[in-house]
Amino acid sequence: MQLFCHWQHTLQGFGVDGVAIEQGFTCLVEAYSTGDRYYHTLKHIHQVLSTVDTLQAYPQNLAAVKLAAWFHDIVYDTQAKDNEERSANSACDLLSSLGIPTNTIDTVSRLILNTKYHQAAADDYNSQVLLDADLAILAANPIQYQEYAYAIRQEYAWVSEAEYIAGRRQVLERFLQRQRIYFTPLMFEVAEQSARYNLQGEIQTLSDLKQKTRFIFRQNTQAYDI
Repeated sequence: MQLFCHWQHTLQGFGVDGVAIEQGFTCLVEAYSTGDRYYHTLKHIHQVLSTVDTLQAYPQNLAAVKLAAWFHDIVYDTQAKDNEERSANSACDLLSSLGIPTNTIDTVSRLILNTKYHQAAADDYNSQVLLDADLAILAANPIQYQEYAYAIRQEYAWVSEAEYIAGRRQVLERFLQRQRIYFTPLMFEVAEQSARYNLQGEIQTLSDLKQKTRFIFRQNTQAYDI
């Protein structure tokens, strides 16, 4: 109910009628409730929207940021490389059918595309807020972070252990190499150090897992040799 109220409140600002609001919400719920999603679900959308609300003093176009939050992961296929582009297209289609102004739709599309590499210009406060909200999970408490990391692994269950460890570690290290993970002053102040701690912890866990995997492989190899 809380999520629907979020959606309803945003669309009412554009004069969208109640029936269309409900139909649009149904489409979103269906997209985010497929069985192959473990982290990129409606729970994630709720967390992003909550963080956007916390950061609402920063963006120039809060409504566009909220709409982008709703649609940024509407297409999520771990075996594809064009999720952001397809999500932006889906947002354009659905928002157009709801009568949202073209300039707002264009902004939403651009914001979604910026989540591909999580980069934002120094004066692009709309993107900065969306990206910080999307990455807020990185600063979660250790238990929540572990649950997040496990859910991501489940979404990539088709990837071998060795390939996942290498790929995931590369992603985590890329964020650690940034001068700052979070763009907005508030998130940088309250979340930066926690996020870096969690990323370093997961990298260590992956390193330990890699060593364990190698040990098991050697054991199995020796057994077969016998």
